Amino acid sequence: MVGIIDIWVLRLLAGLVSSGLIAAAAYRHRSLSASGAWSAVIMGTGFVTLGEPVWFALLIVFFVTSSALSKYKRGHRVKAEAEAGYEKSGRRDAGQVWANGGAGLLLCAADAAYPHAGWLYAYIGVMAAVNADTWATELGALSRSVPRLVTTGRRVRPGTSGAVTPLGSLAALSGAALIGAAAALLAPSGGAALIGLGAVAGLAGCFADSLLGATGQAMFRCPVCGSETERAVHCGTAAERVRGFAWMNNDRVNLLSSLIAGLLGWALGSLLY
Repeated sequence: MVGIIDIWVLRLLAGLVSSGLIAAAAYRHRSLSASGAWSAVIMGTGFVTLGEPVWFALLIVFFVTSSALSKYKRGHRVKAEAEAGYEKSGRRDAGQVWANGGAGLLLCAADAAYPHAGWLYAYIGVMAAVNADTWATELGALSRSVPRLVTTGRRVRPGTSGAVTPLGSLAALSGAALIGAAAALLAPSGGAALIGLGAVAGLAGCFADSLLGATGQAMFRCPVCGSETERAVHCGTAAERVRGFAWMNNDRVNLLSSLIAGLLGWALGSLLY
């Protein structure tokens, strides 16, 4: 008879192997940096060891779709222009991996230690938010509409933190609903209501990300080219901070907005079930 400890060891090994293979493939296809790949192995192993299949599956849905969209029309002029101002683009590093999935892993661990349906509802909200934000960023950059700042409606250039477009908003809703749909199919106590939970919490988290990006995120001006950027170093020169908090970079904005979506997901789940 296989004991409880043996089951945990088997799950840990299964998580290590599956996460290692996925991370290696992502590194080979330049979706993850070396630090990002190692972080993905640790994170994926944790999800498989501690949680039911739905926890790891939602992470994979996010990772696969976001990686595919990051490569979609990579050379497009408008998208390249938008990415020029991003703090990070291309291969995801450890900071991005943990910013997008770290809160979810903590929720998974909490559910393993103190089982409660609310942890999963919060996790759906977290993953719906990071997926919505990624879809909005990658597809919104291709919008033919001029981006507008979420706080004032002022027209800004593509790639400006806190800017939104109709296409980006539609992409965000779609990305959030996809996480909800995956949860509805795989969660032990799923149901169509989880699609709505993911869509609402994820879209709210995405707009929270835009609001934080427009107000609190550190933004810099390059003294060489004069462009406004998320990068503290631009054109090989230290850039001057023109607004926002020095500590609030893009990864922390992503983390904070996903936590907001997680709280909303828990609240919505408590009302629906």
